[in-house]
Parts: sequence; structure tokens; C-alpha cells
Amino acid sequence: MDRTVIAGFSNVGYRLRSRGWKASDLAPMDGQVVLVTGANSGLGFAAAEGFARLGATVWLAVRNSERGEDARARIEESTGRGSVHVGICDLSRLESVREFAERFSAEAGRLDVLVNNAGVLTEQREVSADGIEMTLATNVVGPFLLTGLLAPLLEASAPSRVINVSSGGMYTEKLAADDLQFERGTFDGTTAYARTKRAQVVLTELWAQRLQQAGVVVHCMHPGWADTPGLRVSLPRFYRATQFLLRTPDEGADTIVWLGAAPEPAQRSGGFWHDRRERSTHMVPRTTESAADRDELWQQCMWLSGLDLGLVSPANSAS
Repeated sequence: MDRTVIAGFSNVGYRLRSRGWKASDLAPMDGQVVLVTGANSGLGFAAAEGFARLGATVWLAVRNSERGEDARARIEESTGRGSVHVGICDLSRLESVREFAERFSAEAGRLDVLVNNAGVLTEQREVSADGIEMTLATNVVGPFLLTGLLAPLLEASAPSRVINVSSGGMYTEKLAADDLQFERGTFDGTTAYARTKRAQVVLTELWAQRLQQAGVVVHCMHPGWADTPGLRVSLPRFYRATQFLLRTPDEGADTIVWLGAAPEPAQRSGGFWHDRRERSTHMVPRTTESAADRDELWQQCMWLSGLDLGLVSPANSAS
């Protein structure tokens, strides 16, 4: 169904595939700590609510304190759980990521599931406070740094999981390792977004290799077409044309929660998932990247983020 796109990515695909799913597929998460970025609305909120309902202590990493507290209150009311915390983290600002990671490590004490969900799609080319193209900064460099900074905590809490939220739009783009910041040609926000989502898939596979001996599994997923505030604002024409086919945020976030709680995903690492099944990362040959492109992406993320490789133990640094 995924090759037809409409059937696979829409609410039609979700309803057909979910018929055989059971609540018992998700293991209880009492005593576990889950961190979700971009958790005040949309997929992030739905995922955080799902993890809280399973009994996990949930941290909401958000840019706006007021919106984060509102999300916390709504999750606690809907789930009857009081273990929801709010942390301020602007993924487009490296200093904010570092400050948040330090605070979280000190206060949370452990990390069983990290969900890199926050993302942005801009109409015009913008740069972050660190001089990085904004889409790349928020969708790739910030989450890369956060994952690296929290890797020691993930290792100490193992078995643990990292879940990167990509997009079906990544199928349309090849990894642009030689122009990650979209400095050549006319900037197109949708293309830039899709490129970063392709980069997330590649980084998932590279992180999986690096952390494979540490008891940390790393997966990536795409939610299909989900009705979120981000979609309505960033792609209004697409939203109007497809709104009757869109999934609810809960439907879009289902695989995020499943990847974090179900036994099956813990058995392997580096997969790309949609509707609880592992999927191909390429639909057409032209989007396949080279080994040199993959290495260049990793090196650029290291350089742009300033991540110290020593934060990830040498025993797990095979690439």
C-alpha cells in the first residue's frame, strides 16, 4: 500500500493495518523514563500521552514554558498520571540543547526512551543563532547533539531506545551531503524539509552502528499523513487537499509509542518503520546515497554541533 502513497500514508492505511493490533502488544513502562522533544502539540503530544498512559515518567522538551505546562496538565488529566515534567529546549540553538541535556541528566537520572520528534519547515531560508540553516539546525543538528549528549545516560540505562521521527516526504529526496545547508540554487522549504528527513534516516543507521554494543537500539519511523498544527501552518494547500484522508495525531504517533514500548523493536536496531512494520528506506534507486555521502553527513553533524566523540564510549564507536 505504501507504493500507492494515498492508501499507505492516509487514515485508510492505518485503519486497515491496525485491525489486528492489541493493547497487550505494548508492555507496561512503570519505572521507565521517556523524553519527547516537540511534545506540546501534534505527534509529540500524542506520543508523550501514550507513554504516560503506559506508566512511564515522561519529560516534555519544548521551546515555550507556558505551552509546555499546558501540555503537561492535559496529559496528567487525561491519563491520571502525575509523573510528567517540562524542560525548555530549543533544538535550533546549540547552547539550549547543551543546557537542557545537562539539566535532564542531573534531574531524571536515567533515560529509557529518547524520541527526537521536534521539527520545522520554513518558507524562506533562515539561519539559526549558530549560523546554521534553520531546517537543518532544528531537524538534524540539534537532535544529533542531544542524542550524543544523552548517549552516556542511555547506555547507563540500557536496554534503552532512541526513536527518530522522520517523514514519508524523505522518499522524494536523496541525501544532499554536499549541500546540507541548501546554499546552492533556489531555496525551497518543502525540499529542505524532505532532505533533513532523509538525513535523519541515514543518521539512525549510523547511530545504530555506533551504539550497537551498548544495549541502545536506534530506530526511525514516519507517521504517514497526520493532522497536526505543523502541517496546517507549513503546508496549508496540502492540508486542504487531503484533510479528509489525514490521520489523527494519535494514529500518527502510534508507531512511536510501539517502538518505545513493544518487545519486538528491541530485538534489532537501525530500522525504518511505518505502522508497526519495518519498511524500505528507498522507493526509487535515484535516492540511494554512497558510503562517502554517509560519512560526510556524520562528519558535518559532528563539526556543526561541536559534539565530542568522547561522550560516546570508544567500545561503541565502530562506524
